[in-house]
Amino acid sequence: MHLFKIKPYSFIILGLFFGISLIISTYLSSFNFTFSFFSQTFAQSSDVQVIKYRNLTLDLGNGVTTKAQLSYPAIGKGPFPGVLLVPGSGPADMNYTANNNSKLFWQIAQYLSERGFVVLKYDKRGIGENLTIINNDVWGNMTYNDLKQDAQRALNVLMQQPEVDAKRITLIGHSEGGEIVARIATTINPIFKIDNIVLMAPRIEKPLDQVYYGYVIFPIEYAKQVLDKNHTGSFSLQQALQDQVFRSMIGSGNNNTTSLNLNNASISNDTKLLKSNYNSSKDVYVNINTELKPFLEKRFEKAFEGTKCDILSGVPCPIYLKSLIKLQPTLNIIDKVPNSTSILILHGQNDSGSRVQQAFLLQQRLVELNHPDHELITYPDIGHLFYHSTRWTTESGLIPEYVLADLYSWLESHSEFTPLHTSMTSSNPSSYSNFIYK
Repeated sequence: MHLFKIKPYSFIILGLFFGISLIISTYLSSFNFTFSFFSQTFAQSSDVQVIKYRNLTLDLGNGVTTKAQLSYPAIGKGPFPGVLLVPGSGPADMNYTANNNSKLFWQIAQYLSERGFVVLKYDKRGIGENLTIINNDVWGNMTYNDLKQDAQRALNVLMQQPEVDAKRITLIGHSEGGEIVARIATTINPIFKIDNIVLMAPRIEKPLDQVYYGYVIFPIEYAKQVLDKNHTGSFSLQQALQDQVFRSMIGSGNNNTTSLNLNNASISNDTKLLKSNYNSSKDVYVNINTELKPFLEKRFEKAFEGTKCDILSGVPCPIYLKSLIKLQPTLNIIDKVPNSTSILILHGQNDSGSRVQQAFLLQQRLVELNHPDHELITYPDIGHLFYHSTRWTTESGLIPEYVLADLYSWLESHSEFTPLHTSMTSSNPSSYSNFIYK
């Protein structure tokens, strides 16, 4: 019998290898690199093709078109399970770009297509690459119903692709997109059936209530909990001037907050914090209930006035906002989603755009309805864009690996894939709450 012998110096070489690896790993971690990010970066720079792409043009009707892209596995003819990505409110390109380091839909499409899914993503109507508004008329006159119909048209295109198994379709929507895919799933169509919907930080409450929360309640909560340090019901003007978080909440520019207590100031910009008639005192403190709240409520009301869209202001267009007024909350229509459609809800616990409490209410409603297959996963310290955020700010960056792994693991088990022997649910199981009802 011949035995394989390891020579003594082999252990030295092996020890040096692992020692150097440990040093490199420690060095990288000091710069907030993760092994996951390092692996992704390496994979992206590799010349091994694992995904194929096809650029498409979607006909949205009435002469309006938009660009889209299909990504699918490099090996095999399929048909593969198909996924449609539906973006949230505001300008959104097909990659759902927040900044150079945050492209939510690009990241999700890559992750899923590498693992066996065909994914379709598209620019919202009137929007081009990097959030550029390429058609002001289309964008300014857009309604909620337009967005829903656009998603339905994109779904039809996805199902017509030769690589797609039309009997295995998943809709993934973020924020308002989550609200839209829930509504599409309620549509009874004899031609196709939606197998799964994934609601990522969906808008669940009445849209008008959510807009009011963002315009009025959220800034007031911040003023009470952060600015009003002495719990007197007011806060310092000087403090407001220096607080960039608060200034971003009320839509103020570089010096707009100084209008708080300058009754005789010449004010022409409606985004300034307070006009003179809202300032009942001339001291250096702002009363939250009698001064700040009336200003915020007036700002909320003005957002719905007129028809012209002020693109540079960053405020949603009036025509779009008006189209939300009579819209029922997702909580009230979720009962119309068929029992044959599985539901996954992913939500960050620090989401200020769509509060996690609404996700709990939606979960409770599904339990009440005895829906046979639904799951809620919540993530501590994760904000609206699925990146580490505080209670008051929405940060953007790469979606954590464990969130993507949760998404894929759930889709794998709901797409007739062979289940893995080891769970891919999360690389950090203690980092989230999991509620499963099947």
